Amino acid sequence: MKSRLLLPTLFALAAAPGFAASVSITTTSLPNGTLQAPYSATVNTKGGCTPFKWSVASGSLPAGVKMTPSKTTTSLTLSGTPSSATSSSFTVSVTACKGGNAKQAYTVSIQSAANHVVDISWNASTSINISGYNVYRSVDNKTWSKINASLVPSTLYDDSTVSNSSTYYYSATSVDISGNESAKSSSIKVSVP
Repeated sequence: MKSRLLLPTLFALAAAPGFAASVSITTTSLPNGTLQAPYSATVNTKGGCTPFKWSVASGSLPAGVKMTPSKTTTSLTLSGTPSSATSSSFTVSVTACKGGNAKQAYTVSIQSAANHVVDISWNASTSINISGYNVYRSVDNKTWSKINASLVPSTLYDDSTVSNSSTYYYSATSVDISGNESAKSSSIKVSVP
């Protein structure tokens, strides 16, 4: 008599229609700002399915700051020029395509004037024909904004647009006489008291 080998039976479990995929907001704090100085911060998510719907569930954003979802809707950018020196408390809500929801509360203080200056320096590029440098700043070490209006001719830069009780990341690039820009340098982290 021959013996037969029985193969295991595999089962696939499918999510029931309307299953709410879990979504969370991974950004737990936002930087403070300075009156009449450009403000930018990003709120990121994890999990869930797109498109996401964003809203301010309670409170209000600082005056002059608006929210804009990314093209993929997986992040939310808060940007603008604060027009009032005050503290704003608000809760951001995100809802995933199948109904999963997450909320995160924030407080952002807008100070009337900058109280600190961050002095940044870097090593000169060893490439030939360098015409200057660009300096980039980030609050999450992911989303970068150039902060110099024109090329910086030396390897020194003073950032006087920082806000109290905030953390920033800085990186520099070199630019040659043809306008070609290098990759960003390794970032440095600065915490402003």
